[in-house]
Amino acid sequence: MTDLKALAQQLATISGGRASPPRLKEGVITLALDVSGLDPAARDAMAADVRSTALAAPGVSDARVALTAERRGVRIVAVGSGKGGVGKSTVSANLAVALKKLGHHVGLVDADIHGPSQARLMASEGQRPAARDSRMIPIIGAQGVPMLSMAHLVPDGQAIAWRGPMVGNALGQLLDARWAEAGVDLLIVDLPPGTGDIQLSMLQKHKPMGAVIVSTPQDLALIDATRAVSLFEQAHVPMLGLVENMAGYACPHCGEVSDPFGQGGAEAAAGRMGMPFLGRIPLAMAIRQASDAGTPPAAGDDAVAEPFMAIARALSERLAG
Repeated sequence: MTDLKALAQQLATISGGRASPPRLKEGVITLALDVSGLDPAARDAMAADVRSTALAAPGVSDARVALTAERRGVRIVAVGSGKGGVGKSTVSANLAVALKKLGHHVGLVDADIHGPSQARLMASEGQRPAARDSRMIPIIGAQGVPMLSMAHLVPDGQAIAWRGPMVGNALGQLLDARWAEAGVDLLIVDLPPGTGDIQLSMLQKHKPMGAVIVSTPQDLALIDATRAVSLFEQAHVPMLGLVENMAGYACPHCGEVSDPFGQGGAEAAAGRMGMPFLGRIPLAMAIRQASDAGTPPAAGDDAVAEPFMAIARALSERLAG
């Protein structure tokens, strides 16, 4: 009969404490081995040593070693909105690029499973990620930002008609990719609009360290943004701030500034909810053109980039705090 306590001590010694306590059922030993931070050669050698040690125990006919890796040091910032059409994906992409310019080791996940757009925004359409041990390796998007999107996994234009469980599994694969190995310690997650299955899966299994809400200034968008804030607050996720998008339009012919969606609504709402206001982004043709071309405007050094940089600086201060 196998002495599981003695075997556990033996496995802990050869793995440096990385092996979980083994379980034995019908002659099969199962255990988990944390291989976080190990290079492939060291990982494979340790797994082989652990398995051979377990197989040598009396009464053991098979040993199954599950390799696991924690996202050590990888913080998740969720970018959400109460409704679609507020420019959340554009904000997420440019926020990732701007934070990278500020020195953060940032990655980007397009969690809008049914309507992915980050591949276009980050000039990575047509790329397909590799995988190792069933975990994807992020691809490199615009400005060197590691990223993953459902658009990298399905043919262009194909409808993704999935129900809740499949959507949750897809989200898990995107978030559990090899981000740390790609040098990422801050992960921007572009959520779909609303408060549905994906948001709940995120909160239950991959709890973010904070959330950013994007809204346009008009009352209807702010009503929905308030619902998004409420969801994160119920899950005890800190609100890092609110961004007001499409805030003012400067006529390219006469230069007159108008406010087709209102003015200052998001900032006022942030004040009422007691959360930080990170900044506003104008409704500008240059932003739309650069985004469609896969060249995030935050990558530049001009007036078009400055609103995104200002928001990134404000968010960076919040993250430091």
